[in-house]
Amino acid sequence: MLPFDILEYQERLEKTKSKMNEKGIEVLLITDPANMNYLTGYDAWSFYVHQMVAIVIDEPQPFWLGRFQDANGAKATTWIYDGNVIAYPDYYVHSDTYHPMDFIGEILSQIGQGNRNVGVEMDNYYFSAKALERLKRAMPNATFKDGDLLVNHVRIVKSDQEIEYMNRAAVIADQAMFRGIDSIRAGVRECDVAATIYYYLISGTEEYGGGYPSIVPLLPSGKNSGIPHLTWTDRKYQEGDMALVELAGCYQRYHVPLARTVSIGQPSEKMNSLTSIVVEGVNEVLEAAKPGLTCGDLEEVWRKSIGRYGIEKEARLGYSVGLGYPPDWGEHTASIRKGDPTILKPNMTFHLIPALWFENYGIEITETFKITDKGSETFTKYPRELTVKHPYIFNQHEGEIS
Repeated sequence: MLPFDILEYQERLEKTKSKMNEKGIEVLLITDPANMNYLTGYDAWSFYVHQMVAIVIDEPQPFWLGRFQDANGAKATTWIYDGNVIAYPDYYVHSDTYHPMDFIGEILSQIGQGNRNVGVEMDNYYFSAKALERLKRAMPNATFKDGDLLVNHVRIVKSDQEIEYMNRAAVIADQAMFRGIDSIRAGVRECDVAATIYYYLISGTEEYGGGYPSIVPLLPSGKNSGIPHLTWTDRKYQEGDMALVELAGCYQRYHVPLARTVSIGQPSEKMNSLTSIVVEGVNEVLEAAKPGLTCGDLEEVWRKSIGRYGIEKEARLGYSVGLGYPPDWGEHTASIRKGDPTILKPNMTFHLIPALWFENYGIEITETFKITDKGSETFTKYPRELTVKHPYIFNQHEGEIS
């Protein structure tokens, strides 16, 4: 069953074609799996081989072009006609001689698209330099244009159904964060905390299960807590450690990221002070956020807030978030940073990352929020604070300290 009504997919297609017209693109080749999903519903772990959705400006339905063994998946998960699912034989996969773009270029030429303006997603993880080279060779009469992020910008304002899926992802995120932090204490391995988080991310709730997040749980701790994108090791947490936990609930491929910081044992005055500064800044940004402001305006609120304490943040403050596949849940469009002119509109959704990282320590207390008609609203309910875990926990069942 499709996660959205066919009318919603058709509306997305028409918006995409409108942007294609603006850019002079007659055929748009979509290789980002999130964009493929957005326009057709296609959902499979097949993005490790070449595949695409082709949008032809004067055709009523998209075409799916991919590996033969994935064709039935395309027929099962999309709204397009089975006849628009076109598959290449397996000898094109990981071959030194053949390339899927040879096949795809030939097919596009056969259906009359070989001499048109063809847009490709130039800067995404799934379309290589070799793919473009072979596609150009297979379609020598086509004019190639940069269609990068065209669909991503259509995606930036969510429908009410998309917001509902993010609400469900938020419940999963809250649960996984609670369970993950509950398992952190001195003597526990980072990998075991990651396993706990994964269990609750995937099992979801009694009403609905969760999906695999586009980014794995990020769990730097101790002297590595100032390094934001580390995952986990088999290292055991120690008393006095700061532990960062960043994760995302995922439902129907829609993500709600959330991050919190844990102190194992009594935190230092420096960390308590830093927490107050970060939470104050988060609150000010969320209170300021409303339709009509720009992403740059939100960053300025944050910059002035932490600037009162002599602190600067080099990285951006956040980004548009929602539908995603590995390796990222971000939409690669709007960023909450200085000078970004994106005007905030209702049902835009952002991951706000007022994190601060220093040489040997850091703090993350993040929120995913949506723009409403009058302001903003966070998706999750997890307390916006530094969590303090006492190094020893009394085991009531065993009647002993563990």
